[in-house]
Amino acid sequence: MDLNEIKNRLNNLQAKSAPRGEQKNLFWKPSVGKQTVRVVPSKFNKSNPFTEMFFYYGIGNRVMVSPLNFGEKDPIAEFAKQLRQTSDKDNWRLAKKLDAKMRVFAPVIVRGEESEGVKLWQFGKEIYEAFLQMAADEEIGDFTDVASGRDIKLNTVGPESTGTPYNRTTIGPSMKTSPLSDDADQVEAWLETQADPKSVFKKYTFDEMKDALQSWLAPDEAEEGDIIDDEKEPEAPVQQNYSLKTPEPKKSTADKFDSLFEDESDDLPF
Repeated sequence: MDLNEIKNRLNNLQAKSAPRGEQKNLFWKPSVGKQTVRVVPSKFNKSNPFTEMFFYYGIGNRVMVSPLNFGEKDPIAEFAKQLRQTSDKDNWRLAKKLDAKMRVFAPVIVRGEESEGVKLWQFGKEIYEAFLQMAADEEIGDFTDVASGRDIKLNTVGPESTGTPYNRTTIGPSMKTSPLSDDADQVEAWLETQADPKSVFKKYTFDEMKDALQSWLAPDEAEEGDIIDDEKEPEAPVQQNYSLKTPEPKKSTADKFDSLFEDESDDLPF
């Protein structure tokens, strides 16, 4: 029996979302100006330091992590699939708005702040692609190597430069290779003391997410949430009416909505 594997499974089963104060200590984001970080090999995936996760923004007054991240059924994804099975343009537009947004997490050491330990840096598609292109470049290679990797240089500009409410960060590799640290014990500690991105967010149940979606779809109950998505494009207000053009007996609004989730054998679209 692999006791380490057993302990990991136990930790995953018992994992709860971290309190908001602790989450602030777990996460890091660049500030305007120049900074340097080092991407650390992931404790949870030795072959890839990046963890892709999908979130829903603005459905109700919360940000919700998709159950698909954990291999579970997602009522919002299922509803979007139902909408795409019709020929109604409004349904397709709504389905697109309901698609979960990808965020990527990487464990990093911030140079000059090494005493803070490993932080989780979350970013979107643009920075993620830049990292992947960097890794695919044979002249750069594995920038996470603890002995001969590369620090990553960041340049962040503010809203006055981006023309949006958000900052924008660009990245590039250091020209010189270097060790993660000259202290072997410190390296070992950083490799072992990391937060698992999949265990720090609250997991909502299927019914909780379905209820949030139903409330968001109802014009009289819809609420506008705080959305922080630094790569989103400006878009028109959500059109709350939708239709599924499938003849059926008259039902209440709640019954119609619940019936969309009755087929448990439906394959998910992802």
